Amino acid sequence: METFSEVRKHILDKYELKIDEPFIIGFEVPMQTPGRLQSMFLAELKTVDGHRVLRVETPVAPLADLAADKCLRINLTQRVGYLAVGDLDGIPYIKMCENLPYATLEAQGLDYVILQVANEADQMEQSLEPGDDIT
Repeated sequence: METFSEVRKHILDKYELKIDEPFIIGFEVPMQTPGRLQSMFLAELKTVDGHRVLRVETPVAPLADLAADKCLRINLTQRVGYLAVGDLDGIPYIKMCENLPYATLEAQGLDYVILQVANEADQMEQSLEPGDDIT
């Protein structure tokens, strides 16, 4: 895949879009636990040297629920995805992200990253917010 339009088309074949803007899309990935969904967002970004990357992102939990140093320790153990902080409706949230360069982006790899990031984020959410599906 070389363009965000190709990414959008691929995602539309698998999911219903909740957000559909020129360079950001949002959708929900069903989790293995019945009734649980993980909100996912894909956005096109440019690096400082002008290369385009696809950011895969999902909210995990409010930042207040997990110490920043613990997030950094978790990052060290992650094989796919990293934790970051961003606002969600004005509240600082822990987010799990992964950046994929368009130069090597393939449908199978994108599907793998989406499912890995969604599952990791949902497991982390369940441990921080037992019983609730907040994202």
